[in-house]
Amino acid sequence: MPLIKEGLKAVRTLSREGIKTNVTVTFSPLQALLAAKCGATYISPFVGRLDAVGHFGMEVVRQIKTIYGNYGYKTEIIVAAVRHPTHVLEAALAGADICTMSIDVLQQLYEHPLTDVAVEMFLKDWAKVPK
Repeated sequence: MPLIKEGLKAVRTLSREGIKTNVTVTFSPLQALLAAKCGATYISPFVGRLDAVGHFGMEVVRQIKTIYGNYGYKTEIIVAAVRHPTHVLEAALAGADICTMSIDVLQQLYEHPLTDVAVEMFLKDWAKVPK
């Protein structure tokens, strides 16, 4: 559901019926507070889009996490619109539950130039071992 008045009404109704909901296009901690109060299962702050317009998307995630912790809300945080590995790191440090990302960002999580150099060195050393 998008974070609009009608969407929040639907979240409230669906959550009372035990149906899980994800409130998307979230751009502020106050929007996330409203979603949690309505019973949202998940909240999706769009950090990359916030960064693109000069805001600090991950700060919004930290604020949401603090608010949810203060009041015991069970709504899980899905960090959305992840643009680079630093978003993933900051989301994990902030205590977010989930990140959505492109395959390019996912690959960058395990690829590292120092790993490549070390593997190459190990293979060269192995080639020197007498057969």
